[in-house]
Amino acid sequence: MRHKNSGRKFDRNTSSRRAMLRNLTANLILHEKIETTDAKAKELRRVAERLITKARRLGTVAYTVQAELSPADRARRLAASRMIAAYIPRFGVRVETGGATKRVDLVEKVLLDLSRRFATRPGGYTRIVKFGPRRGDNAPISLIELLGDGSDEAEVAGTSGAKATASSTKTATAAAPTAGAKVE
Repeated sequence: MRHKNSGRKFDRNTSSRRAMLRNLTANLILHEKIETTDAKAKELRRVAERLITKARRLGTVAYTVQAELSPADRARRLAASRMIAAYIPRFGVRVETGGATKRVDLVEKVLLDLSRRFATRPGGYTRIVKFGPRRGDNAPISLIELLGDGSDEAEVAGTSGAKATASSTKTATAAAPTAGAKVE
């Protein structure tokens, strides 16, 4: 029995499991969506949302210019950035279109971009979309992605609802034959 033992083991020792989750978290922050197995996505959600919440709890201190902060606020931001940097690597490399590489500071992205994006959201910063089984080993595959701000979610919900109503109100009608299609 596993009473009071939360979390998945993935049949790995502690250091391997922690390294896997660190790399998955770094890739999720860098690319904002990754494809992985269902179990890894569910475990990754716990880790990534905790890091974003640490940055979000700073409030405007997380994304205010350093020179404008009081010494106490600088200390709070430094402590939060060190806690985040203790878990994820500092830099990630993303390949841009055209093959150019771009070096991204992941800790600053969490503090500046993600804390501002999720400032009004009380939690639930990720979405998991299940794809189905993987071809090679039949493992269930999912896409885990960071949500956008509230405005684009309303647009997505509005468009999917419009598509559903539009498809349900369509009736099958045959097209009128064209002049070139007549056979005599």
